[in-house]
Amino acid sequence: MRRRILLAILLAVAVTACALGIPLGYSALQVVESLTREDLAVRAQQIVAILDDEIANHRPVDLTKVQLAVPTGGRLTVSIPGEQDRVMGPAPVPDMITEEATILGQGQVRLQIDAEPMRTHQTQVAALVALVVVLTVAVGTLVAMVTARRLARPLRHVADRASRLGAGDFRLDKARYDLHELDMVAEALDASATALAQLVQRERDLVGDVSHQLRSRLTALQLRLEALTTVPDEDAAAEAREALEQAERLADVLDELLAAAREARAVGAEPVDLTRELSTIADDWREVLRQEGRSLRLRLTPGLLARVTPARLREAIGVLLDNALRHGDGTVTLSARAGESVAADTVVIEVTDAGNGVPDELTPHIFERGVSGAGSTGLGLALARALIDSDGGRLELSAARPATFSVFLPVPKAGNVRGVRWPTERSPR
Repeated sequence: MRRRILLAILLAVAVTACALGIPLGYSALQVVESLTREDLAVRAQQIVAILDDEIANHRPVDLTKVQLAVPTGGRLTVSIPGEQDRVMGPAPVPDMITEEATILGQGQVRLQIDAEPMRTHQTQVAALVALVVVLTVAVGTLVAMVTARRLARPLRHVADRASRLGAGDFRLDKARYDLHELDMVAEALDASATALAQLVQRERDLVGDVSHQLRSRLTALQLRLEALTTVPDEDAAAEAREALEQAERLADVLDELLAAAREARAVGAEPVDLTRELSTIADDWREVLRQEGRSLRLRLTPGLLARVTPARLREAIGVLLDNALRHGDGTVTLSARAGESVAADTVVIEVTDAGNGVPDELTPHIFERGVSGAGSTGLGLALARALIDSDGGRLELSAARPATFSVFLPVPKAGNVRGVRWPTERSPR
């Protein structure tokens, strides 16, 4: 894009320079020659006027009286009928400029000068015009480079922003470009990000509600059927066992459907080096916290890998860091470690700050939509949990004071690649 803009502007500058420079150069050459000839013609007329007076007073023609009118290095020839030509000046050269004038008392004056000085002057003028054209192209090139950079950088940022949005990074971007059309695109992307974030949250709530309700009903049904399998009536007990088997199959189908839905959402999940990924995220947020007089501490266990979508991880951790910035205080700590023995197949990412923590009345509802302790939208934490859940992980409030949010992510198995199915939980969260 930048190259195209640069070439387009340079082409416009080059065409303009040629369209103006060539006629300007030609006109300058003609002006120099015209001024030279006019000066020579004026001198010839002056000589004719002096000679006319001499002839009219019947005095012999004396060229010394017109010597001052002859230019330096010029050649004067006076031709009078019946008399020999009178000549003053050096011998003629191949390239000369000639102007003639008629004497009223009959005769002719021919004034000639060497054309070399005029050609030199024309060359100087042409060089000056060429220099102006070159300077114009140079200035145009500089303007083109600045303009191309000014246009290409926002376009690349918009393209990257759209790519991140498609990958699930729904963070709003406050960057604007002082270009009305691009600012309109940025506003549209912000609106789309908000709408998509709400859509993801509604999808997660719907899936969670449906799975919870179905599993609850299936569990109740299985309990009733298990009770019926113990009745004295053998036929009724057999029917109950058959129905219980069908209920268990239905539960398995439900688990498979939910697993397929999670796998479809986590199509971009891949083994990610958390040390590198979290370091990059920390670099982005460290300056933001420093502007508020706070600091970010990073504690990472080397060699940690997790299966997650990078864009969703950046979005979720960004929400947690933004939450610590808005509602917390003091130093923010971002850490990552391997899971404990109970959850050895997971890695844990924690975000902690030194603030007053989460109020007791807010703790049970911290991940619900619209719930906020400081007048914000209350969508951020719900969205972060939905994104982590989409990749087969989970986000929990581990401690209220100080506020500690923990992200549990699955560890890639040996030979794990994209497309490998992960085991699902048999009970709703």
